[in-house]
Amino acid sequence: MLPPLHTVREGLRRTTEALAHELASPRESTPDWTELEWQLAMAVAAAHGISPLLSTFATWRNSRWSLFLTEQRTHVAVRHRRIEALLDWLDDAARNQGVAMVPLKGSALHAPGLYLPGDRPMADIDLLVHERDASRVAGMLEDLGYVESFSQWKHQVFKPVRGKPPAVLGEHRDTPINIELHTHIQERLPVATVDITAQLMPRPPRPGLNPYPSTGALMSHLLLHAAGNVCSRTLRLIQLNDIALLAMRMLPSDWDALWDARAGGGPWWALPPLSLVARYYPHSIPEALLDRVAADCPPLLRAVSHHHTLTQVSCSDLWLHAFAGIEWSRSLGEVQRYISGRIRPTATTLKERDDMVRTQLWLQGQRWASLSRGRRMLTWLAHRVPRMDTLYVVRAALEQHRLAD
Repeated sequence: MLPPLHTVREGLRRTTEALAHELASPRESTPDWTELEWQLAMAVAAAHGISPLLSTFATWRNSRWSLFLTEQRTHVAVRHRRIEALLDWLDDAARNQGVAMVPLKGSALHAPGLYLPGDRPMADIDLLVHERDASRVAGMLEDLGYVESFSQWKHQVFKPVRGKPPAVLGEHRDTPINIELHTHIQERLPVATVDITAQLMPRPPRPGLNPYPSTGALMSHLLLHAAGNVCSRTLRLIQLNDIALLAMRMLPSDWDALWDARAGGGPWWALPPLSLVARYYPHSIPEALLDRVAADCPPLLRAVSHHHTLTQVSCSDLWLHAFAGIEWSRSLGEVQRYISGRIRPTATTLKERDDMVRTQLWLQGQRWASLSRGRRMLTWLAHRVPRMDTLYVVRAALEQHRLAD
């Protein structure tokens, strides 16, 4: 049985904000948390991908908390070695095929030493390839023992033929390594698409694995991906940490890459994630940059961004929001398209939902996921609806604690 949801909601908020500040500026004092809040802190650390990092410096005196962080770091380190071996294989195979690929996000952040093996979880391997090479890369993955799990507007997802993800809290060394194949790097914010693919393609491409063209290109991708997650309220604290660490290595001229692509009239979408990084990691983002990006940002989104907290734009917010991200609309037409899409989803949207229910562990067996559109709307009108992804990780944390007793 779950505790009262209002208690869970407040515990998630309190522990999320405490962990965000702890990751940026570690303190010696142990939080005065209840037993439930320590369990919720484990759920938050797992959901936000920060357990391994916390284990390297956390001095909080709670034995179960310390053990959880240490175990998570061990699992991530083992998994990192598996991912490195897989990337080596992909590099060799791509060279043999004459195909250029760019490992994205987590893989790229480890290369310059921003993270050590075991610091940062990677749920999967993301690869950017040219459209003309996508079928050849898919064939390479099939030779490796992968099969397409599903395909959507952002990417194709391939999973190993053998192996199922264990139902555990956080990371596990035996979790299969999925591969996401991208031919475009784009986000819907919330309905209009921002595409920065051209900015991220290697120049000139060479067979095998290629780095991002520049540090600024990597930052552009991190910020656009974070923007998409802020819009959908699925941001993770590890993403803010990524941006803060990379920002500290950037020269003023590196930030000009945000304006290189001119995707959608300047990087208006970068302000919300940059504002959050500045809130939790003071002095990591130049004030002049925030002012420059703010000039491109629509007034409503600019105003809302100044007040965002991590809890509000992540799974730490317990409640589902019927029109999450509507403030990202830049015109009345976009507002109308967004609301229409929520009330009458397209066939493509419905297929994407079905794929999620079929492939995501946290959605399987959940009644909400199988309700009709009409029943969902009636339920929303009757009472607040908790997020399934949040409840999954909370239940996992409570169950882990129960088994430990």
